[in-house]
Amino acid sequence: MYPPVDPIIFHIGPLALRWYGVLMLTAILAAALVASREVARKGEDSENLWDMLFWILIPGFLGARLYYVFIQSPRGESGLGYYLQNPGEILKIWGGGIHIFGGFIAGSIALWLFTRIRKLNPLPYLDAIALGLPLAQAIGRWGNFINQELYGPPTTLPWGLRIDPQHRIPPYNDLSTYPESARFHPLFLYESLWNFLGFAILFWISRRFQKDLKEGDIALLYLIWYPLGRFFIEFLRTDSWFFPGTLFNVVHILSAISVISAVIGLYLSHRPSTTQGSNV
Repeated sequence: MYPPVDPIIFHIGPLALRWYGVLMLTAILAAALVASREVARKGEDSENLWDMLFWILIPGFLGARLYYVFIQSPRGESGLGYYLQNPGEILKIWGGGIHIFGGFIAGSIALWLFTRIRKLNPLPYLDAIALGLPLAQAIGRWGNFINQELYGPPTTLPWGLRIDPQHRIPPYNDLSTYPESARFHPLFLYESLWNFLGFAILFWISRRFQKDLKEGDIALLYLIWYPLGRFFIEFLRTDSWFFPGTLFNVVHILSAISVISAVIGLYLSHRPSTTQGSNV
């Protein structure tokens, strides 16, 4: 598997249209269309969903970027140290390097504020966004392919990814040990496929079991599906900071908390009622 064409599609003066941005925009629009139709199907006003996007996207992207810079990026010259020496680079989201968990945190706070101000029930909107979100992630991950990022350790598998030397992080930039012919695990592809499958499963569940589902269930199922796959993919990450002497990082902890909390939430939501009527 080889990297694609130049990340920049074309220039207009000092401005550049990048494949990364095009893919991000495509992902957002695809998820928003799915979410707006789901909101309307549940009897809510889909216009609220489109208005909500302006509240969620900016803080969501900022949260995702700041999480990557200060938590997820590798330590050293190519990671946090680089950003601390070049603070102007921190907000250059178009260059790649965003993290979904930071987006979750900031976006969820923005969504909560929006629904509080509009006096809306947040659960139908959470479900709708959770339904479209894995589709957005599956599409957006191909931006990592364009930028030659989100790859794992070397592999001899036939779908191994070629990474140009200038895009490699230590120790894989040592061409005497890892020559240009080396191939690497395409983690972006693993996560993209996992998310496409997750979208298909959540969509099927939302239709097949719509009479049994409660508000918030789709969101909880998403918080099980995505973090479960991410937990195992993280073991192959080469661009993360891991706890010294372990194979674990912060994402493992957050993923485990998400899965356990969502499972408990589903159980509590669907547990049989123990209240029994009294006979007189």
